[in-house]
Amino acid sequence: MIRSTPSKHPRLITAAALATAMLALAGCAATPGADGTADDTSGTHVLKVAATTTPMPEVVRAAAEAIEEPYSIELVEVADYVQPNTMLAAGELDANFVQHPPFMEDFNAANNASLVAIEPVYLTVVGTYSSKHESMEDIPEGGHIVVPQDLSNQSRALQMYAGAGLIKLDPKVDKWEVTVKDVVENPQNLQFTEVDLMQLNAAYPEADGVFLHGTFARQLGLVPGEDAIAVEQDPQFAVSLVSRADNQNSPEVKALARAFHSDEVRAVLEEFDVPAAF
Repeated sequence: MIRSTPSKHPRLITAAALATAMLALAGCAATPGADGTADDTSGTHVLKVAATTTPMPEVVRAAAEAIEEPYSIELVEVADYVQPNTMLAAGELDANFVQHPPFMEDFNAANNASLVAIEPVYLTVVGTYSSKHESMEDIPEGGHIVVPQDLSNQSRALQMYAGAGLIKLDPKVDKWEVTVKDVVENPQNLQFTEVDLMQLNAAYPEADGVFLHGTFARQLGLVPGEDAIAVEQDPQFAVSLVSRADNQNSPEVKALARAFHSDEVRAVLEEFDVPAAF
């Protein structure tokens, strides 16, 4: 669950707090700057950054403590991984912090979007977890395997089963682009089910194997990596600050990049035992 941690710094402005402040000012709305970024009445440029599951909101809060004047950060908390990309592509956000670059590239291809990864922030340990088995080799004939629907994460899941010798994947397909349709040998007749990334935790109690990011493993009381029956940690899948191509070189996004590589952010990553990518 997302931990609701109060801000330790006045630069962090939540959406609710901003709305309350606007009401209190009785109609004194923020004035758009020349680049479309909202300015408050004190001249601060408010940068909207979306985040979803822990530790992403906590990282955004830490970046808000570190960001330099005249910028502040408004944390926009979202409940899935598609909405923040749609909002960013539409210009409703300055950046988001919800994904790794391959997931972003899949979104771009499917939506004719031009999102870009600005900076990697932390590495993720993903794994195959099982409530029934101690190892991949224990998965039985006809075992029920749950994998993510999205291409980038599904390929990561399938590579673990291939690495354990349970399936073979089409060698003509790039290893990070394979899907269940590219399983060319399945001697144990494993049964694959594809579900949305946000629904993977619900599959854990009954599945013989389920792919989980560390964030979701923690929600189940599992230790990322340690409780998995297979693990993968590839730097290309680092969770990254993402913006739009038309905004990536702006002073605002450069300020965000510096804030996301700050000591304040590093301290939060250490608190959650997440390896920094910077």
